[in-house]
Amino acid sequence: MDPVRNPYAPGAGQRPPELAGRGRELDVFDIVLERIARGRPERSLMLTGLRGVGKTVLLNTLRSQAINRLWGSGKIEARPDQSLRRPVAAALHMAVRELAPRHRAPDRIDTFLGVLKAFAQRSAPTGRAGAAPKLRDRWQPGIDVPAASGRADSGDIEIDLVELFSDAAAVASDVGTGIAIFIDEMQDLGPEDVSALCAACHELSQLGAPLIVVGAGLPHLPAVLSAAKSYSERLFRYQRIDRLDRIAADQALCAPAEREEVEYEQKALDLLYEKSGGYPYFVQAYGKATWDHAPRSPITAADVRVAAPEAEAELAVGFFGSRFERATPAEREYMRAMATMSVVDGESGAVVRDDMDAAVPTAEIARALGRKPASLSPARDALIKKGLIYSGERGTVAFTVPHFGRYLRTQPA
Repeated sequence: MDPVRNPYAPGAGQRPPELAGRGRELDVFDIVLERIARGRPERSLMLTGLRGVGKTVLLNTLRSQAINRLWGSGKIEARPDQSLRRPVAAALHMAVRELAPRHRAPDRIDTFLGVLKAFAQRSAPTGRAGAAPKLRDRWQPGIDVPAASGRADSGDIEIDLVELFSDAAAVASDVGTGIAIFIDEMQDLGPEDVSALCAACHELSQLGAPLIVVGAGLPHLPAVLSAAKSYSERLFRYQRIDRLDRIAADQALCAPAEREEVEYEQKALDLLYEKSGGYPYFVQAYGKATWDHAPRSPITAADVRVAAPEAEAELAVGFFGSRFERATPAEREYMRAMATMSVVDGESGAVVRDDMDAAVPTAEIARALGRKPASLSPARDALIKKGLIYSGERGTVAFTVPHFGRYLRTQPA
């Protein structure tokens, strides 16, 4: 097969040639946009799921839907070491610039930009943890109007964000459209920023204002939001993004191949689904390797078996290995204990392996390592901060990366 014509795209946030299995999410967002356009109340949206299920790709696709409806939009990626103030100001600046040419009152745009500039430049009075703001946080936005005074500049991120979002929504309402802010890796926001974001979305929902936040994060994102504001459980619409079912996985492989006049034998598709588990990133990785090794169409199960070691080697280095290298020896010991444990389902009594990406009790990990649970808390907390594991329910942890336990069991101790 010609590698130049290879249609598959395993990459971080890279849109696959066929966005299969996400029709429901796209339809739901279309309804959200239409309801807001008609002045109907609607909730902001939160996408959750493991790494490799296509959250970033879906987030970008939803943004395209908003742009096609002439909404203002901006996107940011949350980082644990950065305040929300600077990136959200940049995202709103971009969104309002998209709306400005259609606004009848340039002075109104300038007034908002003055508020936005004040918000962007304002830090908490003593910075974080009582220290002066870092140099990189003293950001000068590319806004030519003077900073306003007395609006979104108190230094309290919760007060300021509510005022800023309200003013931005008013600008969008003037134009007869809306604004959508997209936030990737949302679980990495600091507690104060999460609380402020919830408060701002709460205010907007009560006012019926045309501004929504679309966030994407790991499975414990709902718990992060709930810890900040108890009403967040009712404030957002949550959508769990999971692996593809068999029909969608086959579509993701076959549709782009058919456009290149290439077909798959059924047994080849059976084996590819078994290898990939239906996870979109793995589907693309195995599909790409199989295409490059297959001599001709139709692609056979034998072609998949020949190509699989190359796909697995690439995943071992780029997808699994890079994450494993970030862990300290103590953290690796903790993850290896997770990987080698069997989990018993409480209802059926069946043994569930990590291939099902099941959570495991932290008490059982401590027992397997012969340690007290409290002594393992530093390793567990560090792994959560590094995004390698998450705690969806109290007293349990699970890998954020599909099949990570399987990978760990192949590595020497």
